[in-house]
Amino acid sequence: MRATAFCFLSLVLLNSAQAAVFVRVAPKRLQFFKYESFSVSCEDQKESQEAAQWRVMKMTQDGELHPCSSPCSITDAFPATDSGKYWCETNAGKTSREVNITVTAGCLILEAPVRPVTEGEGATLTCRCRDDVSDCCYEADFYKDGVLISSPESMTITIQNVSRSDQGLYKCSVSGMEESPESFMTVRAPSRGLLVPSPDSDFTFLSGFGLILHLVVVTPYVLSTILLGLIFKDQRKMEREV
Repeated sequence: MRATAFCFLSLVLLNSAQAAVFVRVAPKRLQFFKYESFSVSCEDQKESQEAAQWRVMKMTQDGELHPCSSPCSITDAFPATDSGKYWCETNAGKTSREVNITVTAGCLILEAPVRPVTEGEGATLTCRCRDDVSDCCYEADFYKDGVLISSPESMTITIQNVSRSDQGLYKCSVSGMEESPESFMTVRAPSRGLLVPSPDSDFTFLSGFGLILHLVVVTPYVLSTILLGLIFKDQRKMEREV
């Protein structure tokens, strides 16, 4: 009985963890040039029907809130109307983690990780020029929190073995041009817990807090199921004795 209950609980926790919805941006970046197109969608890890219950929410820099069906397609993006915070939300008030998207009329953008980077992994940053000025783009300077950190003879840097100290605001610049907008790179600690698949990596871990939360929510249902089973078993036993 204990083994059965444990297996059932594990399956419920796994299904619950995999049902989490994430914001997906295509192409995979947070900065876009004016008049480019991109899409924002709500996706769950199991590619089930649950994501259909979510909608994309957009809050522009002036504070205006705009709901949009998922996937939310942005064509001919404009800085004033399409820069801002994007997240997924249900009518019941459930929300996903938000992402900040910037649309710029400038010549440079920084391509940085969309999702948090786990400590110990690598992170690649690319300085990208608008097509009409790309012939002038060979070398870029990279900055973190306003301080120059690298001047490679290329437009890309890779941060090896990322640590908490690498978390911050990044931007790039090319000689003779203005700087790119800033993007915040989040670094998270490796979590220990239930192993589940995620959209952007082969595996991720359900954090200790998340595991406890799922236990609190699911345990009453599991106990109720076990109790009903015991009651049914006792009734069958009493019927046989009669």
